[in-house]
Amino acid sequence: MSSGITVRGLDSSDKKAWFELFQGYADFYKVSVSSEIKETVWQWLLDPSHPLEGLLAVTSEGCHVGLAHFRACPRSLSGKDMGFLDDLFINPKFRGLGIADKIFEKLKEISEERNWPVLRWLTQNYNYRGRSFYDKYTGSASDFIMYQLKIDVLA
Repeated sequence: MSSGITVRGLDSSDKKAWFELFQGYADFYKVSVSSEIKETVWQWLLDPSHPLEGLLAVTSEGCHVGLAHFRACPRSLSGKDMGFLDDLFINPKFRGLGIADKIFEKLKEISEERNWPVLRWLTQNYNYRGRSFYDKYTGSASDFIMYQLKIDVLA
């Protein structure tokens, strides 16, 4: 299946398909995402001056089956940018067909073009299928532990 997959950037005609994939991603992580949030993220992805970029995996029949959101992130100890993968989602009906591999190939290509020495990402501890896939590329999780300080901000 992955031979018939194209991984490419987003364009305005992808909005409906992207909304569906992004909703699937939010559902997986049990996060409620309003239409307003989806619209905000969509506009970020289409704005060349915004750091967040997006990729879509599309079958030869035009079916949108996966997404990735990524950005440059400064790495102070090297004085260089690195890549950061914020989101990766494959439609569950299409998992196990090499689509995530195609997305990672594209992310590696982008990282090389931009001279990013590393691409980092986070995943939930319970995402066993995703972690198994990531281990294939990295060998194992890094030694870093993520902390999160929640800030109460009035919306």
